Amino acid sequence: MEPLAVRLRPKTLKDYIGQEHLVGKGKPLREAIEKKHIFSFILWGPPGSGKTTLARIYANALGAQIFELSAVSAGKDDIRQIIEAGSLGRPKVLFLDEIHRFNKAQQDFLLPYVEMGALTLVGATTENPSFEVIPALLSRCRVFVLQELTEKDMKTILKRTKYDVPKEAAEWLIALAEGDARQMLTVLDAAQELYGTVTLDSLKNTVQSKHLRYDKKGEEHYNTISAYIKSLRAGDADAALYYLARMVDAGEDPKFIARRMVVFASEDIGLAQPTALVVANEVFRAVEIIGYPEAQINLAHGTAYLAQSKKDRRSYDAYFAALADVKAHGNLPIPLHVRNAPTKLMKELRYGEGQKWEAGFSHEKGYLPEKLKGKRYLQQKTKDE
Repeated sequence: MEPLAVRLRPKTLKDYIGQEHLVGKGKPLREAIEKKHIFSFILWGPPGSGKTTLARIYANALGAQIFELSAVSAGKDDIRQIIEAGSLGRPKVLFLDEIHRFNKAQQDFLLPYVEMGALTLVGATTENPSFEVIPALLSRCRVFVLQELTEKDMKTILKRTKYDVPKEAAEWLIALAEGDARQMLTVLDAAQELYGTVTLDSLKNTVQSKHLRYDKKGEEHYNTISAYIKSLRAGDADAALYYLARMVDAGEDPKFIARRMVVFASEDIGLAQPTALVVANEVFRAVEIIGYPEAQINLAHGTAYLAQSKKDRRSYDAYFAALADVKAHGNLPIPLHVRNAPTKLMKELRYGEGQKWEAGFSHEKGYLPEKLKGKRYLQQKTKDE
């Protein structure tokens, strides 16, 4: 029997739940689907938010041939076969799941077919496409951002299963899934299959069993990376290496791990050891070039280094304190003496007055807008630190 998530998958917008900002009345994807507008786009959103379902609904509305590939296992030959397949007089829609896993060469190969209209691309990703999709391909696709499903959405989906789920069990399951409908339905289906009934205890036992393996899109994915980052933050290299090993063994995308390392190097280590960012970037670069299995050695090297580095979040905290003032006060007037004065009129208006082009020169009036004069964002370390 097909999994519950597959059996419940909507075939039309009428039955689709969530993402009202995209498929509500007059919204862009609804308009495109109803008007059968052919164009390439990327769906960016969290796991279980309805990306695959939307892609299929779109393709069905066009009356198109839909070809589904996962970028984890697909390659150029798969694209070539789709191009060479007969069109049957219908447009071809390629749904490329986890498009961020396609490397640059694979994306370059796909690009001309999207440009000439031989393929209509619908990509799906949980990662920011700005970082993972090459600019040329990204410029030919519209990006739609999906949001995590709400508690109300999850309750509606749960009711459609027709399973007898006690209120307490339903609340626990919805909280566990955190907006991931696929995760919720997978646990629910497994509990019914394993125990013959759905109760709070059977759900908890199901989650703890080995029946549900590491899902690179599901909760365990986020739990493990969270434990990894917290271990780095605590300086516990042993714990960090353990969680790294779990992710690598489960086949986690090495670039996903390395990207988090780059962020961590600035967010948590920062000024305490500026070379940490250099190391993290080099790990990311090595992972890109080498790939598995050897890349796990680079990841381990970087993990041990980051865990043992001193920590300093002052630059991170300072930036967000400054950002809070930007949002609170808007674009405050920049002091005249700080402004550039390329014209005679600007000089007459006292732009740049008193400034000297000398290394280390500090103007007596300071550099912040008048309203923020004297404000300190970057806290200085004490002698004891």
